[in-house]
Amino acid sequence: MEADVQLPGRKLRADEWVVRSVSLAIAQRMVRDQHYSRSCSNTATYRHGLFYKDAFWEEDCMGVAIWIPPTKSAAKSAYPKNWRGVLSLSRLVVFPEVPSNGASFLLGHSMKMIDKGRWPCLLTYADEWRGHTGAIYKATNWIYDGLTQPQAVYVKDGRMISRKAGPKTRRHDEMIKLGAEMVGRFKKHRFLYLWGKAIESG
Repeated sequence: MEADVQLPGRKLRADEWVVRSVSLAIAQRMVRDQHYSRSCSNTATYRHGLFYKDAFWEEDCMGVAIWIPPTKSAAKSAYPKNWRGVLSLSRLVVFPEVPSNGASFLLGHSMKMIDKGRWPCLLTYADEWRGHTGAIYKATNWIYDGLTQPQAVYVKDGRMISRKAGPKTRRHDEMIKLGAEMVGRFKKHRFLYLWGKAIESG
C-alpha cells in the first residue's frame, strides 16, 4: 500500500539512515499511529523499519514496510506460473518529519532484504480511495498492472476493517453486525515487481 504523502522538506541523505528488521509490535504500532488504515495483519513475513543511523532503540523507528503473502486469488492473478512465490507489500508508512524521499529509500532497501529465490514476484496496490496513484512504485521500477475490480471498503472507529477473517471472507451483513460502515466501492492500482530470473523465464 502506498505511503501517505510526506510533508515537503530536504532530501534524505543515504549515509544518515539505515533499514533493519523490527518486531511485529513496533510495526503494528507504526501502522496504528501513522497509516490511514490504522490496522494491519497480525503476522508478517518481513517487517523492515527505517532508522536514523545513530538510533539504538526499536522505539526510534521512523517508518515501516510490512510484507505478507497475498490471498490465493490475488497471487494467481499476479503470477500464475508460481503463485506461491508472490509476496505482497501490505503496509508502507513513514513519519511526516522524515525527509521527502524517505519512503522510497525504505522501500528500496526493504526489497533488497527479501529472499529473491523464495519470492520471485512482489505485489502491491495504491488505493484510489485515498487518491493514491502509485508514484512511489513507478519511481522504484515496479510494473503497472492496471486497475482491480471495485471492492467495498469498510471503516469502524476510524480504522479500516478487512473482510478477511483467516480463511473466511465476511459478508456485507456480517460486517455491518461488527459495527463497520461501508464507505464505498473503490478500485486499486496494481503493481508488480519481478526479479531478473523471473523476468527472463517469462
